[in-house]
Amino acid sequence: MSLIVSEPKGKSDYILVPEGNHLARCYRIVDIGTQKTVWKGEEKAQKKVMLFWELHGEDSSGKPLVTSDGRPLVTSKKFTPSLNEKATLRKFLSGWRGKQFTHEELEGFSLPDVLDKWCMMTITHTKDQNDPTKVYANIESLSSVPSVIRKAGLPEGINPVGSFDIDEPDMEIFAQLTDYMKGVITSSPEWRMRNSNENYNQDDASYTKEPSDIPF
Repeated sequence: MSLIVSEPKGKSDYILVPEGNHLARCYRIVDIGTQKTVWKGEEKAQKKVMLFWELHGEDSSGKPLVTSDGRPLVTSKKFTPSLNEKATLRKFLSGWRGKQFTHEELEGFSLPDVLDKWCMMTITHTKDQNDPTKVYANIESLSSVPSVIRKAGLPEGINPVGSFDIDEPDMEIFAQLTDYMKGVITSSPEWRMRNSNENYNQDDASYTKEPSDIPF
């Protein structure tokens, strides 16, 4: 149900993704299990999944969206794995598809179907309320790639496609994760229960398969 992605190694290599619309390719998803979140002052424990994208193109000044070693900038977003009417994941996937889900499609969609698929991504910046010097890049929305860009030819994807699912963990992929991401995963009750041979009941997130004329 999830995929993984590599994060920039070291603070010195960190580059803030510029605001604007960017061509992006989803290459990893990682199942991080149940995590505690705070929403409107209320703490909740919810299952989460992270999607990662590599960006292609240039910023407004014509500078390529790459790190110091020439690799594409990457960005990610955390979602609750749900396709209910108000779910953020459903909103993002619908924008990416360029159409709403049908009732039949909502009965079950395989999230890994978005891997190696391209989209247009809108990035906005926000400042930390406690420290105005800190600026964060947020994925505001996703949309389908315009036909004119597809006809011109999409660039070659750089990062290998892969996935990590706590229920069926690929430890080779787990080994590629940063220590921070490993800590997030191993702190989840799903991981702890799995490795202590105890039972942990969890609701399976389900999604649906798409026709061939849309990204997924």
